[in-house]
Amino acid sequence: MPQTQTTPAPGAPVALIPVLQDNYVMVWHDGRRAVVVDPAVAGPVIHWLEQHGLELEAVLQTHHHSDHIGGTPGLLRRWPQAAVVAAGADRERIPLQTVAVGDGDRLTLLGQELTVMAVPGHTRHHLAFHVPGIDALFCGDTLFAGGCGRLFEGTAEQMHHSLQRLAALPAATQVWCAHEYTEANLRWAAAQRPADGAIAARLAEVRRLRFTGQPTIPSTVALERTTNLFVQAPDGASLALLRESKNHWSG
Repeated sequence: MPQTQTTPAPGAPVALIPVLQDNYVMVWHDGRRAVVVDPAVAGPVIHWLEQHGLELEAVLQTHHHSDHIGGTPGLLRRWPQAAVVAAGADRERIPLQTVAVGDGDRLTLLGQELTVMAVPGHTRHHLAFHVPGIDALFCGDTLFAGGCGRLFEGTAEQMHHSLQRLAALPAATQVWCAHEYTEANLRWAAAQRPADGAIAARLAEVRRLRFTGQPTIPSTVALERTTNLFVQAPDGASLALLRESKNHWSG
């Protein structure tokens, strides 16, 4: 089912732009200015911002993979004054950053305080951005709806610690992850726990959304606590077994 472009409801502070095969670029805005999160490409984002009369204030980059930073040069050509916020420890792989941050740093964007969280596991220097004033978490490829990122550079212990940090955020926090993997994640989870009613119910709702071309993002921290097997893993060793199972699952 093709993804449809998601436009914000009146007053809604975050919108999704589906790009590539299954990526989402997130746009957090106040009706005049915008912060773009993980721009894989520039063209659709520039079009969307111009269509909605928004000026780009900043780009947030959760990690260095090209499908998260590839659109940054194009955005900066259009809005050269925009800040690029990224991990200072990963400057070589995220070279356009102008605001270098690390764990615990706080910034003010669009009148809201943002807290930087180091959440390694998928990559060594992966960041998440928590904006409590809008109940939003931009978590890149660390926490997915119903899943977590592959362990490309980090360890299962690191990923477990990162997920536990994110799961400790307020239950109502909206989880804005960067890929539409939810249905596959939950089909795998349901195969592991066929008697789990919460997972079955969530999978049914996700299938309904995807059948009608709607995104399954955002999730919430509360929903991840109750239906995400990686979040529920008691330790790194358990998470490693789950990740290996998911890596090789073809159902």
